[in-house]
Amino acid sequence: MRHNGLRVAVLLGALSAVIIAIGAWLGGGTGVRVAALVALTTSGVAYFFSDRIALSAMRARPVCEVEQPVLYRIVRELSTEARQPMPRLYVSPTMQPNAFATGRNPRNAAVCVTYGITRLLNERELRGVVGHELSHVYNRDILISSVAGALATMITYLGYVGLFFGGGDDDEGPGFIGAVLMMVLGPVAAGMIQMAISRSREYQADESGARLTGDPLALASALRKIEMGARQLPLPENARVASTSHLMIANPFRGAGIGRLFSTHPPTAERVARLERMAGYRR
Repeated sequence: MRHNGLRVAVLLGALSAVIIAIGAWLGGGTGVRVAALVALTTSGVAYFFSDRIALSAMRARPVCEVEQPVLYRIVRELSTEARQPMPRLYVSPTMQPNAFATGRNPRNAAVCVTYGITRLLNERELRGVVGHELSHVYNRDILISSVAGALATMITYLGYVGLFFGGGDDDEGPGFIGAVLMMVLGPVAAGMIQMAISRSREYQADESGARLTGDPLALASALRKIEMGARQLPLPENARVASTSHLMIANPFRGAGIGRLFSTHPPTAERVARLERMAGYRR
């Protein structure tokens, strides 16, 4: 877990370094300040309203204990074990098996599961999934994702500034090579770093969630079933769902071929292998 935390810090530092490098090349100016303001505003909105955005995108509705007694019991037990307040619980009518947690801190957290996952997993596996999602909240992953998103967005806007206004004292603008570097390579590098941060957070949530439940193999079993179910019932890749996909426990889209290379989720096989090593399992 310490290794993952260090990796995230290094990746956030890399994003900041890219911004500094582009800003130095541009020579500062109003465009950079506007880009920073837009990026930070976007990040702030995502941070404070991420729960509403995500729940709305998945058409989730709040549920009471009478409707979902097993889910309520699992969440109550794990929250008590972690000495944290119990989050709000939601269910999405989506048949694809998936789940996500959102909220800027434990007091404002929400855990959402799809109808499909409640039908697919047994109680032990569902407990493993809930432990993973609660760990995202306890690890402050929403804050980290918001910061990474702000930095990546800032790089993208700086790319536009560099393309249209040039850099330094060159009145002729950045030229073709500079435009390519600013418009393409900068945002691509930012996106790849942001995906690497998301993958690190997934690994860490797997580990800390397995420690919370004391059952790494339950989460491993759940991940296998969820991946198979998500492949059979992929969600439509519209903008609303795409904005929430990085929060989910598994990639909700089909993601074949090169799409898996640029996924915000690490390979399920690697996640399962890590969980099995935690349990002392040897093939």
